[in-house]
Amino acid sequence: MTTIMVADRLTKWYGKRLAVNDVSFEVRQGEVMGLLGPNGSGKSTILRVLTGYLRPTSGTASIGGFDVVSHGLEARQQVGYVPEDVPLYTHMRVAEFLAFMARLRGLDESSLPAAVDRVCDRLSLQREREVLIGKLSRGYRQRVAIAQALVGSPKLLILDEPTNGLDPRQIIELRELIRSLATTCSIIVTSHVLAEIERVAHRAAILLEGRLLKVHELAAGVDVRRLRVQVHANDPDAVRTCLGHVDGVRDATLEGEAGDIGTWRLTTASADVAERVTATLSQAGFGVREITTAASDLETMFLRLTTQGTQQ
Repeated sequence: MTTIMVADRLTKWYGKRLAVNDVSFEVRQGEVMGLLGPNGSGKSTILRVLTGYLRPTSGTASIGGFDVVSHGLEARQQVGYVPEDVPLYTHMRVAEFLAFMARLRGLDESSLPAAVDRVCDRLSLQREREVLIGKLSRGYRQRVAIAQALVGSPKLLILDEPTNGLDPRQIIELRELIRSLATTCSIIVTSHVLAEIERVAHRAAILLEGRLLKVHELAAGVDVRRLRVQVHANDPDAVRTCLGHVDGVRDATLEGEAGDIGTWRLTTASADVAERVTATLSQAGFGVREITTAASDLETMFLRLTTQGTQQ
């Protein structure tokens, strides 16, 4: 698989403060890579190095084969960037702003209409083309921000905390948009919400105090839920068979037993599976003592790594 971005032993000092410490990872073609970490973990510094706002103290980074320092202009031409606080020109109309950004990216005048049409179609902005950006909702402003990042057909799209300030419906729409955009470009996305990263990313790089703790494989952006169920039963195999017949249960793992009570961890497709699990087990004669939402694999991994990291 083609590699779009490579960071090799990336290090950045701010005076006497070490912000990024010997970080190496890569982003593959068509992949969504999540960057996770608490405030001060180095996420924003890494993004600023990749986008050419900062020079690394040592180490290298390349995008599309171009080094971000020695071939900075060529590297930046491969990137579309949506910062956390998007600097939109609210006095401009949507199509006007997108054409302006396309000119800044070096597109010639003859190709501007097609480029603006393409990103408006992709971001569902055709009806808003002539609307002043200042009159758009927060969700549509975010779409305009992503559209300007895509107007130059970048190989790598960088989204810094893209769900900040969005309502639940807008977050769901943005999640679907990120998944669809990954069919034509690679994406790096940061978020404080682990569940959002788990639902859109193929892998997650976990950072703490400037160090890369682990790159964790995810379920390719599959929307999953996890439940923990305590069941009264003396036959674990029968319980496993029963759970396997519940529509929406993808995996059932016996975590432990205490007497005749077994604790099961379920990977499910949606939240309403809990009702079907309870009903199916009860109809089979098994007593359900408790059913609760379980932490995701990513949450468990993140808490374990960051807790260990602060103790080192």
